[in-house]
This record gives sequence, structure tokens and C-alpha cells, in this order.
Amino acid sequence: MSNLSACACSCAQREGASALRSDTCAVIVAGGSGERFGDPRGKQFVELAGLPLVAWSILAFDRAPSVGYIVVVCPRDRMDQMRSDVLAQLELKHEVALTSGGATRQESVFKGLLAVPGEYSLVAIHDGARPLVEVDAIERCLLAVRGNKDVDGAICASRETDTLKVVDAQGHIVATPDRSQYWCAQTPQSFARQKILSAHERALFEEYVGIDDASLVEHMGGTVCVVESSRDNIKITVPEDLAIAEATFRSRMGIA
Repeated sequence: MSNLSACACSCAQREGASALRSDTCAVIVAGGSGERFGDPRGKQFVELAGLPLVAWSILAFDRAPSVGYIVVVCPRDRMDQMRSDVLAQLELKHEVALTSGGATRQESVFKGLLAVPGEYSLVAIHDGARPLVEVDAIERCLLAVRGNKDVDGAICASRETDTLKVVDAQGHIVATPDRSQYWCAQTPQSFARQKILSAHERALFEEYVGIDDASLVEHMGGTVCVVESSRDNIKITVPEDLAIAEATFRSRMGIA
């Protein structure tokens, strides 16, 4: 383990010292093939700061006080690798269950939800390719849902800061919308377990494909709120993103 990963793990253990109600199961989705990333190992297993990329998401949710159980969704033929190359390297407080993914992200999340033990009333769904998620963001996202009858879910998101353009098929600008109304959706996305399970079941019945889990709840008439989180909570999609994530980790740990 590198000095960077050792330092990060030490901080993770300190942040998990406090104890709150553990009413949440995390569903971490690491089932994609990562074709755009261009690495045959799959991006969830690519090294980042001394650990496989997906390990950082698992560590973050393991140290979140609200989380008591973790489900990791991965390809069936990668489950042994997930155990040996990822879980075996980590000292975790909570049990981690593995379940196989589906052909799409939506199918994979649904399979993950079916593996959530019934005693957990909330779920936090997270992309395993977002290794920079912070415990504070996880907890604030859950707090926005817990006991709040006015919302059916909450998502982490960051404010859009770039100028946006609406462009037609010919490449011509047709509008410049007010960016103050636009947010960049992230994960985790948190919901009451029964609410998001019902949303996935309805989507399956209606053959509705959403862009994310919040969109499934919106589709059934639910209300989802936004919890502002750091723009650092990026999704690793292309190799250049990995360099950004590595630099962010070093900055957080005070390593030049």
C-alpha cells in the first residue's frame, strides 16, 4: 500500500469514530465494462492512490455513521476478483455482500436493491466510479431524506458554473439558458428503500429507462431534492479523469 493510501485509510478510520443510527444500506454499482476508459481490467480495478478505484467508495460508505451494510454490484465473472483484489485489502467495519449486475446500470441497481436486507429503511446508491465521495456528503444526502415527508429522495449535485448552449442538429446555437437553474447530478442518491424499490419495479413493468435512479422516482410522481456537494466528486470515465482524482487525493492528504 502506498504512503498516500495508508494516510487516507488512517483518516478514514478516524472519521468513522462517531456512532449514529445505522439505518442505511449502501448499494455501490461497479458493474460496468468501462469501455470508454479503455482498460481491459475494468476501471473499477484500476489502481488509484494505492488501491483499486472502487475500494475508495467502499471505504467512504463503511466509515459513514448511517451505513450498516454494503452491497457491491459487479459482473458475475468478476466477483472472485472483487473479493481477492479489493475486499481482501480493506479493513472494514461492516459486512459487504456481492451481487451480480445486469445488462444495464438500471438493471444492476435493481439487482442491488433486491439484495438489501429488510431491516434497513434507507438506501444510498452510488457509482463505484466516483472514488472521491466524502462522508459528509453521504450523511447530508441521507439526512435530507430521513424523516422528511416532503421528499421521496435526495441526490448529491453541484451547481453548473459554465455557460450552457442549446444546439440544433446542424450545430447552430438556438438558446442560452439561465445556468442558475441547472445542477450536475452526482451520487450518492438516497431514498427510502421501499420507495426506490417500487420505482424500479414500475419502471421494469412499463419498460421505462431513466437516466439515473432519481429519474425513476420522478417518473412515478415523486419529489427529489438536491444536496449540494463538492465538484471534486467526479465520475471516472476516461483516463484523464484518473489523473485528476489522483491529484485531488494528494491535495486532501497534504502530499506534494
